[in-house]
Amino acid sequence: MLLFRSEEHVERWCQTWRLPRGEVFSLEQQWGLAQAWYHDRLEPDWRRKTPDEVRTVFAGLGLTSGFWDLD
Repeated sequence: MLLFRSEEHVERWCQTWRLPRGEVFSLEQQWGLAQAWYHDRLEPDWRRKTPDEVRTVFAGLGLTSGFWDLD
């Protein structure tokens, strides 16, 4: 995961490194994903999220493009 300051910065970076543009999402979405993903990680009864739970997390953060499709 890379952090950029603007859409223009993303485009310049992709052109410089001759790489296709990947998924871009906001810092707020990144923070929300980190919180949803790791909030219970240190709990003794922690378990890996099911695919349905992951889909719910993604959808709740507005991460709905094909990039986030688990199928």
